[in-house]
Amino acid sequence: MSDFLVEVGRIVQSLAGRDKGRYFMICDIKDEEFVFISDGDYRKLGIKKLKRLKHLHLTPIILENIKEKLESDKKVFDAELRSAIINAGYNRSNERRV
Repeated sequence: MSDFLVEVGRIVQSLAGRDKGRYFMICDIKDEEFVFISDGDYRKLGIKKLKRLKHLHLTPIILENIKEKLESDKKVFDAELRSAIINAGYNRSNERRV
């Protein structure tokens, strides 16, 4: 893990599992050991992935607009999340899951 705070909206990289190397956003925090992640493509917002923090690398990037929507219970679309992650420079668009 890194020196960044664990918070909703932060982009993280998976270090273990089938999704190793992919970038996701923290959508919710379960406790000090687990978070829910999604990228709008491999893991949709409706089916968030529960992941241990020790299996994630925290990046310095926070998707502020998505974070604000999630915190105010507004609808966030998978395409919106997907494009925000790509615009931040992560998960090239040609890395779609088969």
